[in-house]
Amino acid sequence: MSQLKKLLLLVTFVTVSSGLLVQQAFAHCQIPCGIYDDHARVTAMLEDAATVEKSIKLINELAGKSDAQSQNQLVRWVLNKENHAQKIISSISDYFLTQRVKSSQDDYTDRLVKHHAVIVAAMKAKQNSDMASASALKESIEALIPYYPEH
Repeated sequence: MSQLKKLLLLVTFVTVSSGLLVQQAFAHCQIPCGIYDDHARVTAMLEDAATVEKSIKLINELAGKSDAQSQNQLVRWVLNKENHAQKIISSISDYFLTQRVKSSQDDYTDRLVKHHAVIVAAMKAKQNSDMASASALKESIEALIPYYPEH
């Protein structure tokens, strides 16, 4: 088993055993308060995607290093990538799919497919450390921009 795989297994074990994977919902309230800024949420997801991309870049740079400082930084970037991808998943599922995508919309199926694509891309970005997964995540979020224009 490669050094990187051993390290990632250790990170996963430590994260799970220490309870760091407690899922929190950071979505807007689920009552009809009327305070929405959908475009800002899409922009925030794009920032999270940029963080995922930077994390992947640095994970790959640190992957071959075995000194303690490099391994420490590698673990931190892996956790950072996981957290920002999860924020995207939470935004889509807890906010957009529960409040903004409605079965009464004429293009409901198209919207549903595109929002689901973001969740899948974020999941794949969590599972991988290649730039293609980061690019796919960004592109899937950008596909939502026409639905949520800036006001």
